[in-house]
This record gives sequence, C-alpha cells and structure tokens, in this order.
Amino acid sequence: MPTPDRSEALHQQVARTIRNDIESGALRDGQVLDSTRELAAQWGVSVFTITEAMRVLAEEGLVVSKSRSKRVVHAPEQSKKNEIRLQSPRVLIVGGYAGSGKTELGRILARETGWAMLDKDTLTRPVLEAALELIGLSPHDRESEQYLKLLRPREYEALMEAAAENVACGNSAIITAPFIAEFGDPAWLDRTRSSFVDKNAAVTFVWVYCDEGSMQTYIRRRGAARDAAKLADWNGYLGRINLDFRPSVPHMLINNCISGAPLKAQAKTLLREVMGGEAEQ
Repeated sequence: MPTPDRSEALHQQVARTIRNDIESGALRDGQVLDSTRELAAQWGVSVFTITEAMRVLAEEGLVVSKSRSKRVVHAPEQSKKNEIRLQSPRVLIVGGYAGSGKTELGRILARETGWAMLDKDTLTRPVLEAALELIGLSPHDRESEQYLKLLRPREYEALMEAAAENVACGNSAIITAPFIAEFGDPAWLDRTRSSFVDKNAAVTFVWVYCDEGSMQTYIRRRGAARDAAKLADWNGYLGRINLDFRPSVPHMLINNCISGAPLKAQAKTLLREVMGGEAEQ
C-alpha cells in the first residue's frame, strides 16, 4: 500500500484521526474543541494544518463553528442506542501496530453493536505498570526481556479470559490489542479459534493497517509515556516492525490510511460480513 506524501497529506491525517475520535465516541456531540493554536501544539503541526483539517471536518458536517474561535462536535446520532443480539456470539480479534487505529475501530464497532469492548491497555495497564515498578523497571517499559517473558503473556491471558467470560454469558466481544506475535503464530491462532468455537462462538481476525506517517502523527498527539522510546528513535522503531505484516490465517483487512474509506464505513462492512444477515435488534 502506498504511503502518502507527508507534506501534502498531513491535514488529512489530522482530520481522519479526529473523525475517528468522533465516530468512536471519544469526542462527544456538542463538545467544544480546543482552539486552533492549542490543537496545533497538541499535534505538533502548524496552525494552517489544523485550519485545513477543520475545513474538511466542517464540510462533512462533523464540526460546526459557533463563532470565530469556537468549534463544536456535531454528532447527534451518538445518542442512538444500538444493540445487536445474535443466536451465537461473535468474537472480533482486532490487531495492529501502535497508532494504527485499532482501538478506535473497536470503539466504533462497539457503538454500532452494543457488544463488549475489551482493550488490552484499558484492562491491564494499571496492574502492569505496578508490576513493572515492583520488579524495578520503568512502568513504561515494553521492550525488556523481563516484560516480554514474564508480564506480556499474562496481559494477553487476562484479555482473552475476559473475552471468554463474555462469550460464556452469550455476549459477543470485540478484543483490541497489538497481537503482533499472536497473529504470526499459527498454533496460537488455531488454539484461540478452537477455544471460542467450543463455546459456540464464531471468530473473525481483523488487522488494521496504517501508513507510518499517520501512525507517527497519532502517537505524537496522544502523548503516552509508553510511546516515548518509539518517538525518540522513530526510524529505529520502523526498522523493528514490518508494515507489510498480516495475520497468517484468513482475516479482514482495515485500511486506516487517508487513502482508505472512512473507518466507520469499513466497520459497517466488516459487521455485514461477520453477521451474514443474522441479527436481532
């Protein structure tokens, strides 16, 4: 997939991420956005880039200007409650690199269906950070051998157990995490699918692809301490990942580049494929 020219596409990258935040509910209907200068500082871009991004969102009707300096989110459909119950649960296992948009996709899917949204960072990060400090490591460490061998497996174990508990109750679930090692391990993929099939649930693996420019823009903007090492040596980080990576089993691919369809539109297409017409609303 082509990587967009950063100088030409930066405002579109910003607009796409803010659009995803609105459609996932991270930004709420009626919420006042920060000023242009504040947003420019948050994103590390020029005021002109933010102005152009806001123009795109205004043309789509997602942002409304109330005055020369006040813009608000316009998403009245957020108040609509969606709930899709199926005869047998569905499990969507969504992976992707940091900043790819996997959590935003998960939130959009959850808002469209009412299914359980299970994100690894949300479920495990507070306990993980405490555990890292107890063994004398930085709470933001995600690279050391101790983290990779002792703690990372437990994170994924807790995540999958939470999903299994929901499925046992008849609930469909959306699971979001990087899943890099897991999606490259045929044995893990087969074992995971079989465990959910045994609970009468159908499993769909989903990979979210995003170009490196958009990933960097998003990671820089969210300002998470755990990303500091990536941003400090961005080229080194890119050298350690493979943007052409895909799961080693049949899967659904979501293109979260600016060249892709809006994330919400792709989420709806994904749900149609997953449900195959079986839904009771």
